[in-house]
Amino acid sequence: MTTTILYHITAAAAFAFAAIYFVHMFQLNGYHRDGHMRWHNDILGAISAKMTFAFVAFVLMIFANDITKPIASVLNVLTVVMFLPGPAKKPLVYTARIKRLLAAIIILYSALVVITSLVPYCHFVSALGLVLVNFVVLLSDIINSPVEKAIKNGFIKDAKKILERRKNLTIIGITGSYGKTSCKYFLTKLLSAKYNVLMTPASYNTPMGVVKTVREHLKNSHEIFICEMGAKNIGDIKELCDIVHPHIGLISSIGPQHLESFKTIENVVNTKFELYDTISDGGKVYLNYDNELIRSAKSGKDIVSFGCEYENASCLASNITLSEKGTDFDVTYNGVTTHFSTKLLGTHNVQNLAGCIAIAVDMGVELSDLILAVKRLESVPHRLQMIDGGNFTIIDDAFNANPSGTKAALEVLGSFDGTKIIVTPGMIELGEKQAELNREFGINCTKVCDYIFLVGGRIADDVYEGANSTCFDKEKLLRFDKVEEAVEYARMLQSDKKKFVLLENDLPDNY
Repeated sequence: MTTTILYHITAAAAFAFAAIYFVHMFQLNGYHRDGHMRWHNDILGAISAKMTFAFVAFVLMIFANDITKPIASVLNVLTVVMFLPGPAKKPLVYTARIKRLLAAIIILYSALVVITSLVPYCHFVSALGLVLVNFVVLLSDIINSPVEKAIKNGFIKDAKKILERRKNLTIIGITGSYGKTSCKYFLTKLLSAKYNVLMTPASYNTPMGVVKTVREHLKNSHEIFICEMGAKNIGDIKELCDIVHPHIGLISSIGPQHLESFKTIENVVNTKFELYDTISDGGKVYLNYDNELIRSAKSGKDIVSFGCEYENASCLASNITLSEKGTDFDVTYNGVTTHFSTKLLGTHNVQNLAGCIAIAVDMGVELSDLILAVKRLESVPHRLQMIDGGNFTIIDDAFNANPSGTKAALEVLGSFDGTKIIVTPGMIELGEKQAELNREFGINCTKVCDYIFLVGGRIADDVYEGANSTCFDKEKLLRFDKVEEAVEYARMLQSDKKKFVLLENDLPDNY
């Protein structure tokens, strides 16, 4: 009896810690069951390693007796150790949905314990539940689906009613594979020179994030609402547009982002242009015509094109010069050329600013106000954010990474005179092309960097393979377990020149 009680206590503890881990990952995967399973399969080796002791305990409990139960109890304790939470970049947030999910998980596990205790020859059932804890989490979410859908629809209806009452509110939708958050911040600052503007905060670019912003932050005094629109699946942008009904749209870029869920680049294009398809008559869509996928997708009188390279763009940025202090450039729009200076780094930021400037001009913001607003712009945190430390300067581009963004970041790094160091774990969410694109990234690093510091394992392996295939000095191509270790090593490097360290991407907790 004592060994049975001990087993159930340790098994419950192991299940609790493992369940919290998978619930956290489920939240990071956006509560998408398909995406969560893709993540699960992608790191199956690491998960299997965490589950080693739990699996052995399950096998022992098939032959449950007074000898195997104590051993299984010890293995359960070891499983607890395997799932002890460490420092998280984005900790689990105990939202109302998470609390409902945890309640369902507890009920399901309790049922497994009852079966284990009362049904003959089923001593292993709760142990099996521990081994399959991730599927218990998903099953609990399925059980909760009707309730979650009803709650979600209720919040959406409430947000729609709030927006319907705001007849004079101008709504601007911004989407893109990358650059949309920067555009949101830039446009908010530019339009704030004349209007009272509300934007979706941080990365609130999902339906519930947008709904939360509307319900909790939209005030009668707001004249413009800028809504960032993210997507990982076909129809995601349309769902957001059906909630807010934007009057103006901006598509910052299209590229091979989230290909593990979109499958093809054509699906990415079609999804991003769901914003274009929902703009009502009289509205405009501002498109980055430097992006070939965007340029070849749509043209028409309701489109305002912008860019730095496409010379026939309606709003063209030119004469771009980069330095440690920022970027200078000219913008020609409606036949008027204006010179701008900004602390922001990189051609891609100028590209984004061109689209934002075009919208601001069309909405009546004076050019003199725009010149000052652009000059005052600060870097969006972790997006080519310069952290000047004298002879050791960090360029923080750690928010995320994609093929276009890494090229832009390397361009910025290459413009500086000094010792150039990149610290990166590589890129993720690129589907079947991920390995190929990371190898290409590694090759591109060798063309700019004096040192390449790779962080982590399997994803960085492809970057290493690319860099290692060139004539790059192998003694300057190093591997580290953590970003902090790589940065500290860079700090200690002896150099007669100023050191510039580019932090390119930082993998989320679920990777």
